[in-house]
Amino acid sequence: MTSKDVQPSSLNGIKRLANQLKKSNGYQHHEALNIAARAASFENFNHARNQLQNLTVSNQLYLTAYWYDTKSYQSGRETIKIELSKPLTKIASKSELKEAKGLGWFRVAAEDHLVSDKLFHSQPVARSYVCMATRALRFMEATGLKPAKHTNAIYPNGDIANKIPKCDHTTDWYVPKTGQFIMIDEPYNHIEENAERTAWAKKHNWHLKMSIWPGIHNPYHCNLFVATDASKNYDFQRLMSKIDAIPAPITQDKWNGVSAEDHAPFISPLAATPQDNQRAKSKGTIWRFSSKKTIPLHYRSSNNERRPNASMPIATHLEIARLIKALTRSSAKPYAVNYRLDAVRSKLEDWFFAEHSREETDKHDLFYYGEISDDDPFIKKTSSTKGVIQQLNKLKDTLKTYYIDCEPLRKMVSKTDTAIKITTKFDCAEIVIT
Repeated sequence: MTSKDVQPSSLNGIKRLANQLKKSNGYQHHEALNIAARAASFENFNHARNQLQNLTVSNQLYLTAYWYDTKSYQSGRETIKIELSKPLTKIASKSELKEAKGLGWFRVAAEDHLVSDKLFHSQPVARSYVCMATRALRFMEATGLKPAKHTNAIYPNGDIANKIPKCDHTTDWYVPKTGQFIMIDEPYNHIEENAERTAWAKKHNWHLKMSIWPGIHNPYHCNLFVATDASKNYDFQRLMSKIDAIPAPITQDKWNGVSAEDHAPFISPLAATPQDNQRAKSKGTIWRFSSKKTIPLHYRSSNNERRPNASMPIATHLEIARLIKALTRSSAKPYAVNYRLDAVRSKLEDWFFAEHSREETDKHDLFYYGEISDDDPFIKKTSSTKGVIQQLNKLKDTLKTYYIDCEPLRKMVSKTDTAIKITTKFDCAEIVIT
C-alpha cells in the first residue's frame, strides 16, 4: 500500500494511515505521520494537527461521486460538503434515502458521508448527481416530508387518469404524522400557472401552487409545483412557506465542491473503523477480472454481475428470442411462467450485447422483445401444455449447450426448471378437472 491509496480528511484518519504505513513499509512513527499528513494535502503532521484538531464536525455531510470519461480517458472524484441543521439520520433513514429523488444513487458510507457506487461517464454528470442529491436533502430537511413509494393515493380519487395535466418529473411524498400525500411536479419552465392546470385543481378540490424555490430536478430550467388534496385538514400554506424559504439550490455550473484527479477514496472525518474506510470505496471504481468460467458483464460496475465465459451464436440468439416470445404468448401454461421467462430473456439480451461486437449487434433490433409472427412455427409448437414443456426443455438444453457451467448459467437454468415444474402441475390439474 502507498500513501496515495487513501486520502484521509481527519486527524484520526491520518493517524490510522500512519500506523498502516509503519506496518507495511517499516517507517519510523514520526516519518509515517508526516507521509500520511502529506497524503491529506498538508505540509506535515504538525500542520495537519494545527488545522484539524479544533475542527467542529457538527452536522457536516459529505457527498461523493466518481467518474471516468471513456473518450478522454480521464477520471476523477467529486466531493461536496454541506452543513445540515440536524443529523442525517433525523432527516431520513437509509431505506428512505434510497427512495428519495436524486439520492437513490447514493449509500451511507459513514455517519457523515454518502457515496455513489455508479461510475458516471463525465465530470459534469458526476457533479450534477451530487448536486441533485444535495437538493433532495435540503428539501427533506426543510419540509420534514418523507419519500413515498409510488401509490395511486397521490392522485385524486386514487385514479392515475386524474393526474395533473402536463406534469413531468413528479415525485411522491408524505407527511409522517398525518399520512397526507404530497405530489411534487417539476415540468420544464414553459409550463407555469395555466388555465388547464388551474381548472384541474378546482375540479378535484386540490391545492396546486408553484414555489419560488427552483426545485430538485433541474433548477432554473424547471418549475416546482406542490399539489395535495385540499379536502384534508392540512396546512398547505405552511408547507409552501417552508419550501419557498429553502436557500438557492446548488447546481453543477456553480460547483463549489472539491475535485480529485483519480479514484483514491475520500475518507470522511467520522470514518472511524477499517470497515468505514472500506465502505467509502465506490464499487463502480473496482475493476472486475475474468475467470475461467465467468466474465464481468461490465468491468466497472456497482455490482459484480457476471456472465458465462462463452458465447452463443447470433443465429441461436435470434431463434431463442422467437421461442421465448412464443412461450410468453401461449395460453397453455400458467401466467407465472412469464415472470421467469422475462428474467431469462432480459439477461440473455445483456449477454448478447456483451458477447458480440457493436458492429454486429447494431445490425439487429432489440429482438428479444416485440411481437412474433402468427405463422411462426414456435406458435404452433407452444399451443399445448405438452408443447410448452417440450419447448422449455429445448430452451434449457440450448443454454447448456452453448454456455459453460457456472453460477450465472445455473441461475438461468433454475428459472427455466421452475417454469417447467409449474407448467407440469398446471397440466396435471387440467387432466384432473377433465
